[in-house]
Amino acid sequence: MGQAREVMDRLTTAVTARDKETQAACYAADAVAFTPDEGEVAGPEAISNYLSQFGEAFPDISYEYAQKYEAGNVAIDEGFVVGTNTGPLPLPSGETLPPTGKSIRVRSCDIAHVEGGLITTHHFYFDQMEFLGQLGLLPESLSKP
Repeated sequence: MGQAREVMDRLTTAVTARDKETQAACYAADAVAFTPDEGEVAGPEAISNYLSQFGEAFPDISYEYAQKYEAGNVAIDEGFVVGTNTGPLPLPSGETLPPTGKSIRVRSCDIAHVEGGLITTHHFYFDQMEFLGQLGLLPESLSKP
């Protein structure tokens, strides 16, 4: 296992353990994350806060791996974010939604570039429509295939 894989595995463990300090420690001081819901998030603390909001909204959050990859200084995780929404769900607007009590299993893919043992860029991919639909937060006409 190379350095990129080790850092990505450490980050995933920290996210599911809801360990904000370890999450932040996985990122370089000038790290940037690219997210489908909040756009660009810069800096270890801001990225850790972004990740932590999922742990707060889904206290039982876990990650089911479909595939793990590593190529040089890049680690890629493909799988499913799983959890039950029992905490408030923050919105990019700063507002929060009350817990729905619904469970999710949303396909995701993460791509992290690692330099010097720290993540420098992290791309998060997940389908926001699938996420909101599983939480029952879409109008009925949009949640039917």
